[in-house]
Amino acid sequence: MASEDQSWGASPSSLSTCSHRQIRFSNSRKRPYFYNTATQESRWEVPDSLASSDLSSLPGAEHLKQSQSSSTSAGASASSDNGGKIRASHLLVKHSGSRRPASWRQANITRSKDEALEILKGHEKTLREADDLKATFAKLASTESDCSSARDGGDLGFFGRNQMQKPFEDAAFALDVGQLSDIVSTDSGVHVILRTA
Repeated sequence: MASEDQSWGASPSSLSTCSHRQIRFSNSRKRPYFYNTATQESRWEVPDSLASSDLSSLPGAEHLKQSQSSSTSAGASASSDNGGKIRASHLLVKHSGSRRPASWRQANITRSKDEALEILKGHEKTLREADDLKATFAKLASTESDCSSARDGGDLGFFGRNQMQKPFEDAAFALDVGQLSDIVSTDSGVHVILRTA
């Protein structure tokens, strides 16, 4: 880890080496990241070798300001603009313990919850590595989700509080628009959720 940080500049006193560091914006993840043009390394976290006072002088620093202002207001404004409702898509993998262990894909689902989690972890990995998260999510959900919303790419439309199972609702409302959830377990099965509005 130390050698990785050294490639970003050993200390604030070496600001002459800042010319190879910049802040870029990931359109798929909707967040800024740090890029080193000399080593072609990318990272989400602020390098340890960068002081917070250095950040504003880096090329692309405006992405940090934009991200901070939008992330603090995105969740609140999106739900208030839609009468307290949000929009999300999900990919559901059912298991034998699901309240209805059947789907359009399989008449009788016999896999264990652990097996369902392993399947979903594979899908989650694919989604987290996707360049176009929304398109990849819709494509994957349309073939792999055990919910009838698969025909709409996993889209559940707009929904408000108390319309979904509590763990699902809590996870969905905690997301920013464009953000993917961790794995969520409900009586229906295990899900990953993408908030879309």
